[in-house]
Amino acid sequence: MPGQLDVYLFEHLVGKLAQVNGRLNFSYAPDWLASSGAHALSHSLPLQTAPFDDRATRPFFAGLLPEGDKRKLIAQALQVSRQNDFGLLDGIGGECAGAVTLLKSGQALPAPHTPPTVRWLDDAQLLRLLDEMPQRPMLAGEDGLRLSLAGAQDKLPVVADGQRIGLPLLGAPSSHIIKPAISGIDGSVHNEGFCMALAVAMGLDVAPASVRQIAGRPYLLVTRYDRVPATGTDGLPTRLHQEDFCQALGVPPETKYQNEGGPGLADAFILLRNTTRPSAVQVLKLLDAVVFNALVGNHDAHAKNFSLLHTPRGTVLAPLYDLLCTAVYPRLTDKMAMKIGSKYKFSEVLAHHWMQFAEAAGLSPAQTRKRILEMAQRLPGVARSTLAAMELQGNGHAVPREIVELVGQRCTLTAQRLTAND
Repeated sequence: MPGQLDVYLFEHLVGKLAQVNGRLNFSYAPDWLASSGAHALSHSLPLQTAPFDDRATRPFFAGLLPEGDKRKLIAQALQVSRQNDFGLLDGIGGECAGAVTLLKSGQALPAPHTPPTVRWLDDAQLLRLLDEMPQRPMLAGEDGLRLSLAGAQDKLPVVADGQRIGLPLLGAPSSHIIKPAISGIDGSVHNEGFCMALAVAMGLDVAPASVRQIAGRPYLLVTRYDRVPATGTDGLPTRLHQEDFCQALGVPPETKYQNEGGPGLADAFILLRNTTRPSAVQVLKLLDAVVFNALVGNHDAHAKNFSLLHTPRGTVLAPLYDLLCTAVYPRLTDKMAMKIGSKYKFSEVLAHHWMQFAEAAGLSPAQTRKRILEMAQRLPGVARSTLAAMELQGNGHAVPREIVELVGQRCTLTAQRLTAND
């Protein structure tokens, strides 16, 4: 007997996800296809009457799930195979990235006017949650919770109203994401908090994030960019739909790195031009993100760390997220997730590699060079002022100080190489 899940986009039943003999297929609902407001679930799943096979279906739906060891622990909690995308989505696919909800076939969504259901946490409960997250990703298997976010890092969707933090129950939308310290990565919370704040200070579009502490334990609280804040005092946010670049390009999450066959920077810029109108502003935003990641040493900026946000006014590049300086940790790879020109290592990137990148991405080499130089000249000073502000807020840490030094070195090297023949 094939398993089936109803796939909702916002409050609309848009199709069915089925598993037959261990393989997935997805088909749009005839009523959705016939409706005047019908639009595709993903750029890689265009509206059509014929069902999509496993090869076309997996990238989007597997892309909703956690990865790596987190996926393994969730599978153990749900007592399903870690390779069983369908079983994992059945267990935790109630509150996903974007506006997607998966329910057992025939199960109804909560009524739109039902009072929101949140389990608010006191300090002791929040501290216990931070302790449990590494062993119980997404709190999988807990009654009333069906939460999923992509990625290999510990994170959890929550509701935050300024005073309290709680868990969204029974399919209620979350408003924020909690990210605790990464085991074995010293100062990861302060690292990411600093890089996110630095990107904001540089004028980039970034998901709001703040470093918080409870009983001396730091965590990052990130505002979800795929949610519209509630307007009432007792309401919850509403969802916006989004898809990461791997989902949009039909690339499964296990091949997200370019050297594994995943998307490169040229693919990212082509996707953005094909999905946004007008695209010029979005393309420049992506260029700034690429340059910023290179200069701050975020070597893990793969295609799942960029997303399309589908707003009522059209598709745009989503605010940046998961900004972490990996280069500050010697034991982590110095290989970038996507090549600049023909080089994976920043230390080997010369001026002509940046020009190779520009040409492959359909950018003006001269304008790209100018933009890189502007950012390289401005970033070190902004990094110092961002660090000072962070320390003034009581969030000082040795790792951001090391990042400031590293950023200065990378910016100086880049400027020297780009102006060597001037």
